[in-house]
Amino acid sequence: MSIQTVTSLDGRVKMLDGNTIPQFGLGVYEMDDEQTYQACKWAFEAGYKHVDTAEWYENEGPSARAMLDYMEESDTPRSSLFFTSKLKTNRGYDETLRDLRNSLKVAGLEYFDLYLMHSAIGGPEMRKNVWRACVDAQKEGLVKSIGVSNFGVKHIQEFVDQGVPLPTVNQVDLHPFMRHPDIVEICQKHNILLEAWGPLARAMRFDHASVQKIAKAHGKDQAQIMLRWGLQHGTIIIPKSVSQKRIISNSQIFDFELSKDEMDELNGLDEYLVTDWDVVDCE
Repeated sequence: MSIQTVTSLDGRVKMLDGNTIPQFGLGVYEMDDEQTYQACKWAFEAGYKHVDTAEWYENEGPSARAMLDYMEESDTPRSSLFFTSKLKTNRGYDETLRDLRNSLKVAGLEYFDLYLMHSAIGGPEMRKNVWRACVDAQKEGLVKSIGVSNFGVKHIQEFVDQGVPLPTVNQVDLHPFMRHPDIVEICQKHNILLEAWGPLARAMRFDHASVQKIAKAHGKDQAQIMLRWGLQHGTIIIPKSVSQKRIISNSQIFDFELSKDEMDELNGLDEYLVTDWDVVDCE
């Protein structure tokens, strides 16, 4: 799999189903309704084309309202924006379709551009049934593309062994301090895009000497360095922020490039830093 890297905020990369996804977007985890709506509006106004929410976050509604309001105010077509949501709990085939339809109703949207299984929890048979529902939802037009989140190597291998349509995306914790090389390897082997749900490591390593040194060398802040690292690895990155200033600055990573030596230095920082949810080894 060759690494795809965009050169602008609205740049898209191709998924294995033929659809495309903006490589940069906004994550809205742990935001209340007001924060979500305002952050999404600021993001769209700053040029973002991609918002990532989830049933679990309980803010699909304000995320979508912000998008729809922006579309109306700016005369922007729905097709130029990208909206991702995720299934909260793996409970079965019928339950998956019901939960998906309910999420669309809550959001007030006709379809999601991308819909993910939020985790692999539930065991092989449950994953098989839930994924079958996702495949059928895509055929029905409820979603444009389907993928997974927090899936480990054995979970991806199940798809391969079953001969079913593969997920277009695996959204996991990816940053210089959590590299998941085994997951990256199997996804790249099968042309599954990697997406980082915590590309800034929740700011837990902004004080690291290497990150600070490289930031100073480029006249950038630590967040921009970590995001640029992800971008150059071909990762889809969805940094979260409720600050308009940070939303704008996070997107200003297309005017510089990290050198091979700088990328190698950052690559060497992996310490399996768990910043939130780590279920990639679940049965």
